[in-house]
Amino acid sequence: MAQDEITWGPRDEHAILNHDMKRVDGPVKVTGAARYSHDVRLPGMLYARTLCCPVPAAKVTVDLSGVDVPGVHVAIPLTDGMREGNETRWLGQPIAAVAAETPERAEDALRQIKYTTEAVGWAVTRDQSVADDAPELSTNGNVQREREQGDRAAVDAALESAAAVVEATYTLPVQHHVSLETHGVVVDYSGGESATVYASTQGTHGVSGEAAEVLSVERAEVRTIVEHMGGGFGAKFGLDLPGMIACKLAVEAKRPIHLLFTRPDEFLAAGNRSGSVQRLKGGMSTDGTLVALDADVDRLGGMGFGSYPGQPYIYTAGEAHSTVRSVLTSTDGSRAMRAPGHPQASFGIESLIDELAASLSLDPLMVRKKNLDDPVYHRQLDRVAAEIGWGDHPNKNGPPQTVPELGVGIGFGVATWGGGGRRACQVDVRIEPDGSVTASCGTQDLGTGTRTYLAAIVAEELGLRTEQVKPRIGDSFLGMSVGSGGSTTTGSLAPAVKVAAYKARQALAERLAPELGGDAGALRFEGGNVVSSDGAQIAWADACALLGATPIEVRGEWQQSLQTSGVHGAQAAKVEVDTLTGDVRLLKMVAIQDCGLPLNRTAVRSQINGGLVESLSYGLFEERIIDPWLGVPLNATLSDYKIAGSADIPEMVAIIDDDDRREQAIGMAEPTVIPGQSAIANAIFNACGVRLRDLPFTNAKILDALYG
Repeated sequence: MAQDEITWGPRDEHAILNHDMKRVDGPVKVTGAARYSHDVRLPGMLYARTLCCPVPAAKVTVDLSGVDVPGVHVAIPLTDGMREGNETRWLGQPIAAVAAETPERAEDALRQIKYTTEAVGWAVTRDQSVADDAPELSTNGNVQREREQGDRAAVDAALESAAAVVEATYTLPVQHHVSLETHGVVVDYSGGESATVYASTQGTHGVSGEAAEVLSVERAEVRTIVEHMGGGFGAKFGLDLPGMIACKLAVEAKRPIHLLFTRPDEFLAAGNRSGSVQRLKGGMSTDGTLVALDADVDRLGGMGFGSYPGQPYIYTAGEAHSTVRSVLTSTDGSRAMRAPGHPQASFGIESLIDELAASLSLDPLMVRKKNLDDPVYHRQLDRVAAEIGWGDHPNKNGPPQTVPELGVGIGFGVATWGGGGRRACQVDVRIEPDGSVTASCGTQDLGTGTRTYLAAIVAEELGLRTEQVKPRIGDSFLGMSVGSGGSTTTGSLAPAVKVAAYKARQALAERLAPELGGDAGALRFEGGNVVSSDGAQIAWADACALLGATPIEVRGEWQQSLQTSGVHGAQAAKVEVDTLTGDVRLLKMVAIQDCGLPLNRTAVRSQINGGLVESLSYGLFEERIIDPWLGVPLNATLSDYKIAGSADIPEMVAIIDDDDRREQAIGMAEPTVIPGQSAIANAIFNACGVRLRDLPFTNAKILDALYG
């Protein structure tokens, strides 16, 4: 079989893939043996800390002459990234850094730094930024990247004939990534011509070049290692700000530097999910058809541009017009965060559709299917509706007429994503004469299970158990890989692994055929044995021993036909609302997701559950708060920034859409986070008639809506 003819094979005939698998790195993680960048300890290593500017924008002077703490080896000002005249541009921008023999001494040194800040014009909210007297945050203005699509006049005409029209503003706050491991690196550099960087990153191979530039060494002499990492969610690419600072300190100190952000620094200077303000106006006919939609959207990405995919998002509208722009503020720039921009767009359109359906006393499930062209969504919505109990629910045509003391409601939402791969990954498979097998690629594992399917794909091809294949990843000296963003890792890596495993099996068969007799193509690898055409079998280890002293080593690269793109998802939420206290209790969340060929069913369900948790946390708790007049962060610690805890997690049902019969691998982690908060908002409305158009959905907002 030629390489371009390699296939995964029928999905129902796999021995390992498309089954439930335990993670190969599970034992080292649960026992604490897994080593993260935070855990790295090197001889002579110094611990670094950064001093962040406490005001949103200021002219800064830094005096390091008074730093006199035993064990402090270096203190440097940080002027890179500042505007002319040492002027900071955003709240929390690092202005100095120190390195000492212990973290405590480094923190003592920070307190000895003398600095002055002369506040200049800043704006930390949208309203401040667009005000007539707003300071200029950028030479290109405070409002940038405006794009307009559609015909507003046609929309206005369609609205005139609509049976129902709803106009509302939906707002979402800035959300932090809250990765358990903060941003940063350990730089093993003591002068000389080489270095090793232990990075918490989503892109192993992207770090080395940037570090080499700061360290003034050749890129080929910088090795990046990512053994394990404590989450990224889209915010950890490249060397990043703390990595650059660590390299500068290493050059000065000529000693290894350990710099991973403290949690307050992480909240201020490590990026976030952009907020948004969406002013939507929609019209619907009596049969539930969305006849018109006008959207006016501001992305709030700090000093970045934010993300937003546009409206009417996944739905269709007879006529549609939208204007989307970025409004800058004096805060850290937004970064990609799991399905960037999509949760924001989902919340706007899913809320509007629910409001229109309620105004016409229509079933919101029926209305959704009416305005979704892709029949996959119809199938998925019916599945989650059945699982959540929609058929027996009393509020199918709107909330109860009188406000109940305890109202139970159900809401829905849908999601989309790409998930395809690209040519980048190089995977090496090596079979030793003693029977040991390694599969190697420089790719990182964010915790999504990359290690496991790297081993499993090879094991499946060779007829072995997963634990018989050793995966080697997280090293820039191994084969190239993609950065883990946009759910592209699976679509890029899995095909290369499959090709490498296939080539290894073919090469082994050709080496064994003369010894075992018969044609190489007739040999089968199954159950830990090599089986000849006449049924004779030899154990794997004995077969490999026939290699003599020469192992098998092959390289596999991406094959387009082994992956594809385009995933769908639907979710439903059931809530209980106490209208006396405003308390919202999630009772159940259901999600269905397609993903082509599921490589590891346990991991797929885990990703679905993780997306549900992240979205419910976004809907019920998360919100960055900065005092708009003082410019002071009010919840830049995990004591004050609220996220969902174990007591907040309801019954969750994660469904793999096995009606999707595609036989290719697709990444699917991103879309699972998109519609959850939308479904919760709709469920709250369905329970008690309160329409919350602003995240998070707090008790106070519900009580204000009911009684304010």
